[in-house]
Amino acid sequence: MKITTLASAVVITFALSTAAIAGSMQKNPMVGGAAMYPTKDIVDNAVNSKDHTTLVAAVKAAGLVDTLKSAGPFTVFAPTNTAFSALPAGTVDTLLKPENKDALTGILTYHVVSGSLDSKALNAQIKAGGGKATLTTVQGGKLTVSGTGNKLKVTDAKGNVAHITISNVYQKNGVILVVDKVLMPK
Repeated sequence: MKITTLASAVVITFALSTAAIAGSMQKNPMVGGAAMYPTKDIVDNAVNSKDHTTLVAAVKAAGLVDTLKSAGPFTVFAPTNTAFSALPAGTVDTLLKPENKDALTGILTYHVVSGSLDSKALNAQIKAGGGKATLTTVQGGKLTVSGTGNKLKVTDAKGNVAHITISNVYQKNGVILVVDKVLMPK
């Protein structure tokens, strides 16, 4: 009888540990095959994502590393490598050239909003806005977020629509929302 009780206790403890781990994973999703830690800043997490190597290279080329490592908080709509590769041929290479640093900086800062807006906060703004929320980017342009629950989309100034594919990637200085398109200012 004691052995059965002991075995049950072990199983229950294991189940609770698994549930705790699963809950932790939901709060800190894997991005690009890498764990994202809420104790690290946006840059320190992004460099570990194999899906964001182009974004990281662009942030470095634009000289935005120190900004995105600062206290923030920031909300970053982070395009994947696939999103960058969908741009017209040669666009990324052209933007990464030193003489195009201002244009690159403008595009990257168009993906950043001051404050920490996770999907819950965005859904609340969408509801309050009658079906959409207008966000002002660090670049000064506008993004429109719409949808419900985990099916949120972001529309840029040119009418391009990006879907948020991974939300609520919490950082010590904000939150990352992974998007499937590069957002473009006017």
